[in-house]
This record gives sequence, structure tokens and C-alpha cells, in this order.
Amino acid sequence: MSKSIFYHAGCPVCVSAEQDIVKLLGPEKVDIVHIGSNKGLGFQKQESAGVKSVPALLTPNGNVLHINFGASMADVKG
Repeated sequence: MSKSIFYHAGCPVCVSAEQDIVKLLGPEKVDIVHIGSNKGLGFQKQESAGVKSVPALLTPNGNVLHINFGASMADVKG
């Protein structure tokens, strides 16, 4: 993986964190995944990567950085 992936659910905390992450890393270095609007895709990929809450940043090295707890994956799944 050459880019970081920022996962969020669309809440104000997530959107604010997304804006900061994009400013810090640059839009060319981060993919944004709004899991709240992509529920049909399932959550296996995020959970197997170690994402336990959103917003979260998955680094190219595979580390998950949980940012300012917004919602657990269980909450997002509904």
C-alpha cells in the first residue's frame, strides 16, 4: 500500500479530522473512505486491518491510528 486510507462515518468529528489529515498529508497521499455511506461494501476489510472506531487512519505500513474517538465500528454497522 503506498497511500494512507482515512476511514470515517461522516459525523462532524470525522469530517473535521478528514480536512486536517488531507491538509497534513496532501490529497495525493491519502484515500478517503466514508464507511457510513458504503455500508453495502461490508466492514471486513477495515476490521481485519485493525480499525476499531472512526475516524481512523490506516498508514502504508499497516498501522491504524484511531483519531478523536467518534464512533465504534459496531455503532457504524448499526
